[in-house]
Amino acid sequence: MPAQQPPPQSSMAITLQIVSIVFYTFVAFLCIGLPIAVLPGYVHEQLGFSAIIAGLVIGSQYLATLLSRPMAGRMSDTLGTKRAIVFGLSGIVLSGLLTLISTLLQAFPLPSLIILIIGRLLLGVAQGLIGVGTISWCMGQVGVEHTARSIGWNGIASYGAIAIGAPLGVVMVADYGFASLGIALSILAAGALVLIRNKPSVPVVRGERLPFWAVFGRIAPYGASLSLASIGYGTLTTFITLYYLNRGWSGAAYCLTVFGVCFIVSRLLFISAISRFGGFNSAIACMSIETVGLVLLWLAPSTAFALIGAGLAGFGLSLVYPALGVEAIKQVPSSSRGSGLGAYAVFFDLALAIAGPLMGAVALNLGYAWIFFSAALLSVIGLGLTLLLKRWAMS
Repeated sequence: MPAQQPPPQSSMAITLQIVSIVFYTFVAFLCIGLPIAVLPGYVHEQLGFSAIIAGLVIGSQYLATLLSRPMAGRMSDTLGTKRAIVFGLSGIVLSGLLTLISTLLQAFPLPSLIILIIGRLLLGVAQGLIGVGTISWCMGQVGVEHTARSIGWNGIASYGAIAIGAPLGVVMVADYGFASLGIALSILAAGALVLIRNKPSVPVVRGERLPFWAVFGRIAPYGASLSLASIGYGTLTTFITLYYLNRGWSGAAYCLTVFGVCFIVSRLLFISAISRFGGFNSAIACMSIETVGLVLLWLAPSTAFALIGAGLAGFGLSLVYPALGVEAIKQVPSSSRGSGLGAYAVFFDLALAIAGPLMGAVALNLGYAWIFFSAALLSVIGLGLTLLLKRWAMS
């Protein structure tokens, strides 16, 4: 008698499996979010360094994440996704300890700063390892047909964790001092290490592994489209406060809140649309919505229009990453899946890295409103590239 096929899993069962894995992304980004709002002030006011140095301390983490993406993908492919996440969580434990040591050496500003930066670099590498490892683990666990859902829930975990961590970090510092952040990072990551210890991982996929730059070349067109769309996100988060001040408005934080809420709601309600309508069609529709939102921010005569624009931008951008990711990951073999995810993530990191200086130059020369016009224009170029990629795929 032929062996019976196991019954297909329900949608809820698949989602629960994904959530049990992206939980580690949530822990990692909670650790990233806790110091994000208070660290610049600590470096500037407590240690006595300039605002430029404070920005360098923040930026060092993102630079480390960007540069570690190839290593993260390679480790996921060769050592396994679980081990990559374990290494990442271990890095967060060390980052927390170094943050604690830095605060204890506050009377010696330069050594304190150097130790703090080393801790930020470790946190950035950990972010790269866990971000790639969790998505790759999800895909191996529930199948590549659920790639969009895996990427989508990973994003919900990361954005949700930062939204919780940032205000929580402010409260912790106010009540218990900056040293409490280092302790919290180490305890959270150590707890996650205990939980992951007995969790079964998926086996390493055997087969020929493409060199990272070969993978990068295959992913690059899709990543370029992602970057062009994601600059709008970097523009909004970096400059919305200055844009509001320039217009004489108050309540810039509400813009970020509306953006975040619409982003998460869109992923929760419409992530299945990618499987139904395809990655290209979903990306094209979402990039169009995002562009409308950015145009509204550019032309906004009042805060009400700005809030609507921020909401549309968040709603549209929400599904661009998983939608294009579905198409991008098809370009590499399963044995190089981690490298593919790492290469793809580089383009999102790059968009956030260049949004600040690029849009800062626009604001300096044309005014703050024009940064959103520029972001909308780049989104339109990304939309055109996506249409071209769809045509190539159909030919």
